[in-house]
Amino acid sequence: MKKQKTSYFLVKPNRRSKKPITAKIEIPYEIKLASRLFLDEVFYCGNKLRLESEINQAIDNGNRNKFEELSKKYEPYTWE
Repeated sequence: MKKQKTSYFLVKPNRRSKKPITAKIEIPYEIKLASRLFLDEVFYCGNKLRLESEINQAIDNGNRNKFEELSKKYEPYTWE
């Protein structure tokens, strides 16, 4: 797989040297992909739980309009 490179430019604190120091770090694509998938899963589960609790609260309060509004937002989470 193709490796992604990130470049950083560091400047020394003393002002005598005008040339910055260049440092390169190679971040493997697999690590970026795994971290992105992990964050997507965390946000997906968090949003789903929040909507479920709001729907349950609307049912307990007997608020039909709020329930219908939230159930439309919850529809994409039912395609599992």
